[in-house]
Amino acid sequence: MKPFDPRLLRAVPAVRRPVAILAVVAALQGAAAIGLAVALARLVTDVVSQGNWQRSATWVVVAFLVRAGLGMLVERIGASTATAVSSALRRRLLARWVSSPAEGRPGVERASTLAAQGAHAVEPYAARFLPALVAGAVVPVLAVATLVVVDPLSAVIVVVTLPLLPLFAALIGRTTQDDTLSRWRALEQLAGHFGDVMRGLPTLVAYGRARRQVEVVKDVSEQHRLATMRTLRLAFMSSAALELLATISVAIVAVSVGLRLTHGSMTLQAGLLAILLAPEAYWPIRRVGAEFHAAADGATAIDDILTELKTPNLLPLSSNRARMAETIPALLDENVRAEGVGYAYPWAEGLVLDDVTLSAGTGLTVVTGESGAGKTTLLDLLAGVRTPSAGEIATGPVHYVTQRPFLPDGTIEEAVRLGTSPDLTEIDVWAALSRVGLDEFVAGLPDRLSTALGDDGFGLSAGQRLRLGLARAALSEAPVLLLDEPTAHLDHAGTDLVVTFIRTLARDRCVIAATHSSELVSVADEHLHLGHAMAVVGS
Repeated sequence: MKPFDPRLLRAVPAVRRPVAILAVVAALQGAAAIGLAVALARLVTDVVSQGNWQRSATWVVVAFLVRAGLGMLVERIGASTATAVSSALRRRLLARWVSSPAEGRPGVERASTLAAQGAHAVEPYAARFLPALVAGAVVPVLAVATLVVVDPLSAVIVVVTLPLLPLFAALIGRTTQDDTLSRWRALEQLAGHFGDVMRGLPTLVAYGRARRQVEVVKDVSEQHRLATMRTLRLAFMSSAALELLATISVAIVAVSVGLRLTHGSMTLQAGLLAILLAPEAYWPIRRVGAEFHAAADGATAIDDILTELKTPNLLPLSSNRARMAETIPALLDENVRAEGVGYAYPWAEGLVLDDVTLSAGTGLTVVTGESGAGKTTLLDLLAGVRTPSAGEIATGPVHYVTQRPFLPDGTIEEAVRLGTSPDLTEIDVWAALSRVGLDEFVAGLPDRLSTALGDDGFGLSAGQRLRLGLARAALSEAPVLLLDEPTAHLDHAGTDLVVTFIRTLARDRCVIAATHSSELVSVADEHLHLGHAMAVVGS
């Protein structure tokens, strides 16, 4: 966990300009702080000597307004930078995972933590810590340089004591790093367990085991709470230590100035200016320490996200399919060909698929087998979502309808149009809905095609979700359609309708469907059964 990771500038080029602007504005803010100190010292001297204090007061007001304006500008730039960095990192993560085969993606728990809490935690880091870090690197230098001109002895005191602040901050930061990593891992554990409970909640309820999970979630939450409290205690202690150290250092400067003023070896204006400038040298570093604790989650998240982005990627999906197509002769009349395909899950021993061979052209090919035989895995391989452990695969462009089709956060029309040609009309959308028997349902809704879907299709039944995915497949221009359990969650009438629909699609396209449905098997052109002895049976 680094205060600033240079990889961030390479991974998110959009942050380079805001950081450069922050550096310039921080330098101007430091100059304004010095100008304000000079104006205040002059004002007090003019009041004491009964000089022209009105002019000095004007300069004080001007310097104060300039410093306030620059401070507001830093806040605005920091806020916009935070949004840009957080969004860019989240987009980079999602783009990498979407373009990678399943083996190149992290677990659900880690992925959700990085893309949600991780990207969000970057915002306070970029909004507050980065401006403080830039100011901490610029303002003390300007303050010390001015002290060298005004009072060299005070400058020596500041130069000697100033390194103690970052030294203590670094020592405390090592402990902060351990506590923050512990809390971050506890958060990942909590997110993962909560996700597992939510996915398995129907099963837990069915077997009367749901109540027991309350205590488990409570225990994991308690671990996260304790880790958070340890970090907060350390943050308060470190802030107090830095404040005490800075106060003592400023007091040394003040005592030195006071003694020299008493002996008449120093002018009042120079003494006041030295006393006003000394805190400006320490304050930015104290703020860096305080903001680092507030943004420690962001620093950890950035390190994890950049490490994830830098992890050597497996072959991207598009390159994967292109590479496999090159290893097999031209498809001729076939749209899909798999030869000797085997696959093993990274976390499991043994092959779930072994020596699978399939050739499919225009028509309907069904894949059957017991649950766990690898039907969905085979479709994932044909779609390029997974990379085969052995064998070769070649396919044309594919449209894949999974058991739970993805429905975006939008309207029904947007869900049906997703991934299809932008030239399609509303009439085409209604025609596709009619083919899967959803036209009357959608027509009966208050907003019809403009009806907003809930999160992940909330409000629709499993069968309606599936038929929306099939309607989208009907509008796709892909010559190969992969369907995973297309008749699941449907009653007898719905099954008959979908079987007829699939047969219609198979007239001019290659349709491969994994199914347990005897109705679909009975109308198939080709039949691949996965099991201990795999066989391809003609229709």
